[in-house]
Amino acid sequence: MNLLHLKYAVIVAETNSMTKAAEMLFTAQPNLSRAIKELESGLGITIFRRTPKGIFPTPQGEEFLGYARKILSQVDAMEAMYKSGVEKIPQFSLSAPGAGYIESAFGSFCKTLDPKIRAEVIFAESTPNRTITNVTDSGYNLGILRCRRTQEQGYKTLLVEKDLRFEIICEFDPVILMATSHPLAQSTQLTREELARYTEIAVADANAPSLQLSIARKNDIDFDTAQHIFVSDCSAALSLLSSVQGGFMLSSPMSAAALKARSLCQCTYSAEGIRSRDILIYKNSYALSALDKAFIDELMKVKRSMKLAND
Repeated sequence: MNLLHLKYAVIVAETNSMTKAAEMLFTAQPNLSRAIKELESGLGITIFRRTPKGIFPTPQGEEFLGYARKILSQVDAMEAMYKSGVEKIPQFSLSAPGAGYIESAFGSFCKTLDPKIRAEVIFAESTPNRTITNVTDSGYNLGILRCRRTQEQGYKTLLVEKDLRFEIICEFDPVILMATSHPLAQSTQLTREELARYTEIAVADANAPSLQLSIARKNDIDFDTAQHIFVSDCSAALSLLSSVQGGFMLSSPMSAAALKARSLCQCTYSAEGIRSRDILIYKNSYALSALDKAFIDELMKVKRSMKLAND
């Protein structure tokens, strides 16, 4: 086993395709396939399962890839630390839910950046488990994990195990988003019964390939409606609200400007167990940078302007 083989496995996992991975790695597909087989044989495990829709990690493969990403990240950090004469470019990286006040804060943060100063800014829309992986294994400096109050203790236990620092930054009741043309758009507060006749649009966890699709879908359903549409990111879901007749989705609150830009409205919705919290996470060994602090300042400003609750 060598570092090159670890890199091969990580790229295959990211692309879910030997052909695409080979193109990215500038190597022949047979050579890549042979390297993966040698890696699996040497470890005595099956890292990937082959399906008609692509190549996906097995449960053991997911565990192995977590270690592989961590090793590669540490190697990159070590090289960057000891290479002389290389300009260190400030980097801001965030893994977080899409839309809502976080998206607005990120936009405000980007506007404050001085174009004359070199910097790399990365935002990845992620599910809670993927956010944790991005921070622990994939080099992201900050993460924001969103969970229901009923899930909070389980996530806190996991964060302690992962040696991550965490801080609750926001608590809110999710709202219902829909197009301004929706039949229920003028309602002040919606009930489960009113929404049952319409189409729920949900963001499914596409980053859990070891989880059966039927289970993943069930976990992402909030309403017992006749039709559900699942997409892999929030931006796609928001776009569908304007094109799918009767479409709606459960979401964190959005700013008035963001709603207007998308021709959407939001309605209050009350149900037991849906109150949510956003938790800022980063490694215990990591010291917040000036860019991190600037983003957090913008996050707090937007949160206050939208009158979202504190912990």
